[in-house]
Amino acid sequence: MVVGAGRGPLVRASLAAAAEVKRKLRVYAVEKNPAAIVHIQAMVDSHGWQDKVSIIAQDMREWQPPELADILVSELLGSFGDNELSPECLDGAQRLLKPDGISIPCSYTSFLAPITTTKLYDAVKAYKDLEHFETPYVVKLHRYCALSAPQEVFTFTHPDWEQPTDNSRAVTLRFLRPEADGVGVLHGFAGYFESVLYPGVTLNTHPPTHTSNMFSWFPIFFPLREPMMLPAGADVVAHMWRGCGKHKVWYEWAVSEPAITPIHNPSGRSYWVGL
Repeated sequence: MVVGAGRGPLVRASLAAAAEVKRKLRVYAVEKNPAAIVHIQAMVDSHGWQDKVSIIAQDMREWQPPELADILVSELLGSFGDNELSPECLDGAQRLLKPDGISIPCSYTSFLAPITTTKLYDAVKAYKDLEHFETPYVVKLHRYCALSAPQEVFTFTHPDWEQPTDNSRAVTLRFLRPEADGVGVLHGFAGYFESVLYPGVTLNTHPPTHTSNMFSWFPIFFPLREPMMLPAGADVVAHMWRGCGKHKVWYEWAVSEPAITPIHNPSGRSYWVGL
């Protein structure tokens, strides 16, 4: 099953993979967007795949399948891994999977690094309001400098049969800065992800393991309201929360060393993703 099938690239890829290994395959393409359904239908008709692909125009969390899947394939990852509701969607869809079935991807981990970037800070400041300083931005980083190496933040694994599922998270990270690096200015944090599609097969934006020739995802930037001066050798202690409510998911972030900032975006007041 391909859940969140969009315009159908994963449907096409699944059938191509099956043909390569000479295996018969039945694909259920589950997609709730009517505009995307039109594209999938046209693709199926143009290739004559009517006997191989069943198009399901429903929400993956609500559809009642005629059979359970051996493999559940999705492309719901965001620039921070879980920021486009992949955990919530796949938790709702895993009931479509056999108990010994496989989820692709099977896990993903977000990463965070403190950065200095006057260009991005000034772009956010130009809006002259609090809301934009409490909103993360997907950006292609150019004029920036990492102040410390990225660290792991949140990890999600699929399928997750543990019940009840709780996708809220909280973490405290200490970023070490050698005194030899000198003074610095902290404007915010860059976010990345690593994903394991299948054991041994990865897709990453995390700089040390970045997948070559992959441009589908850019990093995400979490700004601070005010630039923070960093003395030489001063560590940065950051706090990140992933909040989950009945109708939305959001992030909160703050710094407690070398100075204390307010918590950005408390309770998702400025930025959230609706469920």
